[in-house]
Amino acid sequence: MSDNPFGFGLPPEEPENGDEGKEKGKGNQGGPANPFGFGGGAGGADNPFAAMFGSLNPNDLGAAFQQLGQMLSYEGGPVNWDMAKQIARQTVAQGTADGTRDESVGPAERAAVEEAVRLADLWLDGVTSLPSGASTAVAWSRAEWVEATQPAWKELVDPVAERVGAAMGGVLPEEMQAMAGPLIGMMRSMGGAMFGQQIGQAVGVLAGEVVGSTDIGLPLGPAGKAALLPLNIEAFGKDLGVPKDEVRLYLALREAAHHRLFAHVPWLRSHLFGAVEGYARGIKVDTAKLEDAVGQLDVSNPEQLQEALQQGMFQPEDTPEQKAALARLETALALVEGWVDAVVHEAAKPRLTSADALRETLRRRRASGGPAEQTFATLIGLQLRPRRLRDASRLWASLTDARGVDGRDGLWEHPDMLPTASDLDDPDGFVHHEQLDFSELDKMLGEAASRKDGPTDEPGAKGEDGKDDDSKGDDGK
Repeated sequence: MSDNPFGFGLPPEEPENGDEGKEKGKGNQGGPANPFGFGGGAGGADNPFAAMFGSLNPNDLGAAFQQLGQMLSYEGGPVNWDMAKQIARQTVAQGTADGTRDESVGPAERAAVEEAVRLADLWLDGVTSLPSGASTAVAWSRAEWVEATQPAWKELVDPVAERVGAAMGGVLPEEMQAMAGPLIGMMRSMGGAMFGQQIGQAVGVLAGEVVGSTDIGLPLGPAGKAALLPLNIEAFGKDLGVPKDEVRLYLALREAAHHRLFAHVPWLRSHLFGAVEGYARGIKVDTAKLEDAVGQLDVSNPEQLQEALQQGMFQPEDTPEQKAALARLETALALVEGWVDAVVHEAAKPRLTSADALRETLRRRRASGGPAEQTFATLIGLQLRPRRLRDASRLWASLTDARGVDGRDGLWEHPDMLPTASDLDDPDGFVHHEQLDFSELDKMLGEAASRKDGPTDEPGAKGEDGKDDDSKGDDGK
């Protein structure tokens, strides 16, 4: 995981042979080609605004400067989401690395997705006590995924960006802030643009890889709407040697299982998103570096602005608060993914000959640094650990064997009942401990039920024979 999860302030690589500015296609080489010092990536290798401005030929200059003016006059929240959506959509339009371009979903694919989700829900009924959470099933193009998931990205990213934006606006003494109002406003606009560019690029790349609305373990799409991306599913199964229908059905099982969990565990979504907010509250921006940079900033000198940004003055520090929040989020996501992995395997194993192969393919995809890890590392500094996923899956499977489906799923009733990070290190110990705890609980509930039907323990209460229950022993004392 990078020490700079947002990719801001990364210095450009030194050009080879001292031929500055002439090397092309090698990340951020040739500093002036990247005026804001962002990390490179799909859709804007040398110029982060290339996705908006195109090749910057003379015919495009008017539109380019108009868009630049709109960017600098932005007065919205901490992230310029209009820019983010525009860059994400244009990144999608450029196609993936293998040359696959986005396309509209036809009626046949939509019908196939609806049928796969319907069948998946039917299979899941036998392996979980949680009822269906998907009221509709939809097939999305990549662009439709970008549009549908933007509200969730706002909820995830805005708290983080807000803290950085506040630091940018508060670096000057209060008595100077009124005089420097235009500069502060420009800095905030630039901050919103920086986040918008980075997030738009990350979401656009992710749209070319995800197969549904829950790939990263969070409910990114609308509630109750199970979604699959046929174009990405085809790319996912291309070299697996598995029939396309089986690939689609297995992925539909995972999508439907996620929706059951998020629909019927009401506290789960806020718990996960709250961990992200907790991370944002722990952000400590290096205000000393920021003050120094702002104090020496000449806004008429683009090269100086570029150099200041490259020095990393917006880089959040790695604080104990952030580490604790990310640990909570990582554990919760591992439990979600582990539960889905366990119930989907239980549903698919007796019905799909490719169940084991597809399960292992998805696990390896996660282990090799799939889209979820890359996007979280970019946006909030989180990298899911595959070991946690496997441990969580084994724990849920052991709980199923020990307590049955109802007992396993009952742990989702309250966050305090869930396994912790240390429990994932010793799944068998947690299962054994839970068995003892629930045996004691059953005993207590049985005793409470017998007292309800028989004499009570309250002083002065009447038993079934009408006598006081205060009498103790055979001697009436």
